[in-house]
Amino acid sequence: MKIALINENSQAAKNAMIFEVLKKVTEPMGHEAVNYGMYSAEDLNSLTYVQNGILAAVLLNSGAADYVITGCGTGEGAMLACNSFPGVLCGHIESPLDAYLFSQVNDGNCVALPFAENFGWGGELNLEYIFEKLFSAPGGGGYPKERVVPEQRNKKILDEVKKVTHRDMADILKSLDRDLVKGALSGERFSEYFFADCKCEKIAAAVREILA
Repeated sequence: MKIALINENSQAAKNAMIFEVLKKVTEPMGHEAVNYGMYSAEDLNSLTYVQNGILAAVLLNSGAADYVITGCGTGEGAMLACNSFPGVLCGHIESPLDAYLFSQVNDGNCVALPFAENFGWGGELNLEYIFEKLFSAPGGGGYPKERVVPEQRNKKILDEVKKVTHRDMADILKSLDRDLVKGALSGERFSEYFFADCKCEKIAAAVREILA
């Protein structure tokens, strides 16, 4: 599984630490972590939490990433932004228990974490334990186990609801403010990573047009 990390401007200084913890946990599991930035608070291309949502949606809907780790100061804004788009099911995660239950009950493909709120001494340990529980077992296994059938059924129902309530991602990109979207997709290594991994030519074409 390819796991993308996205940080917005207020928490960009923590990017290197978060990415190292993510790699430490997920690489031994056979996953690949990809860092889409922001890489530091001084990055010329600054991302808002709304742009985190745009970037996460582009990566997930195009197949360039299978899972997205993002967040902001509280995690709330990033979660709301991500869930504004089709093909993104984002949970707000504060603890390892949250991570495990979201994975097993909701089987989402994106999480938003609070990288400022209650992120003090030992914050990196909590982050490590969150990633461990998030990826410790295949998603959708159910909790408690006897609830797996209705939980999987509800997940499928929600996926179908989102298909009806959201438009095609490529059309959404073309309809949004061009500068807003271009800013979300102009990270230092975005083109290098995205076009190598993108599996949807329609979205790739829309991205090329926006970046031109």
